Amino acid sequence: MISWYIQYEYWVAAVQLVLAMLGMSAGLQLADFKKVAMQPKAVSIGLLMQLVLVPIIALGFIVLTNLPPGMVIGIAIVASIPGGTVSNIFTFMARGNVPLSISITALTSLACLATTPIILDFLISDYMTDSFVMPAKKVAIEIGLCLLLPLTLGMAFLKRFPTYAEGFSNLCVKGSLVGIGIIVIGSAGAGRLNFASTLADDIVILCGFILSLSLLGIWLTKGFGLVPEDNRAIEMEVIVRNINLGFLLKVSLFPTVSGHSNPVADMALFTMLLYGAWQLAMGIFLIFLRRRQPLSAAV
Repeated sequence: MISWYIQYEYWVAAVQLVLAMLGMSAGLQLADFKKVAMQPKAVSIGLLMQLVLVPIIALGFIVLTNLPPGMVIGIAIVASIPGGTVSNIFTFMARGNVPLSISITALTSLACLATTPIILDFLISDYMTDSFVMPAKKVAIEIGLCLLLPLTLGMAFLKRFPTYAEGFSNLCVKGSLVGIGIIVIGSAGAGRLNFASTLADDIVILCGFILSLSLLGIWLTKGFGLVPEDNRAIEMEVIVRNINLGFLLKVSLFPTVSGHSNPVADMALFTMLLYGAWQLAMGIFLIFLRRRQPLSAAV
């Protein structure tokens, strides 16, 4: 099983991401994106935080600390990817502005065709070997095929088969969860998730980065004068990253070779998995917190 996973890890990550995007997009309509023009301030703030402030925070932790290269690369990947599709679900459960959340997710997913390679190259070029060249074209193609194409196909499925769209979405989401399980089990079985080899000080600094993104999403939005529903959508977009895409980028940057370990790649994966666990826990916490607050209350 483990040898099979190592051989096909890239395709497992790709299929998992495609299923996640199909599952989300099968509930979207073109009218949802037209709301962007009606809410330019909220959308602009969401894009600013996603594409500018998050990478700046990552840069600060990379420059001001002495983290190992693998953890630095993991942080850079987390900072360069757009918000996750789960953020839309969490926004709905937290009684936030779902159309705004969907719009920011879609726009940042589109923008990451250009921004993800740029941010990655800027943040981690010094930590790669001299012979390393950022595969910008490959990353852009993968984002287009595994992120934007299934997004379009899912929306087309909803329009063509509205009666079956919900069932199709649920099936794809469940398949995506199975894919994540395979990634975790396969990586752990291959010995690439060795928690004992990670220094406690490095984990503390990594947790500081993770907490910083949470504080950015929760409190900074309060200063822009948005209504609570918009604040809730943006905080989920900032905190809940598209870790599915992060898995794919990690495999693209560090192709797995059977019988050969790569500590740097393993540490990058460890960083993303730790962030993924945190964002789910924080998302659930915020859902319970926001549902107890009236929408007229300050967030």
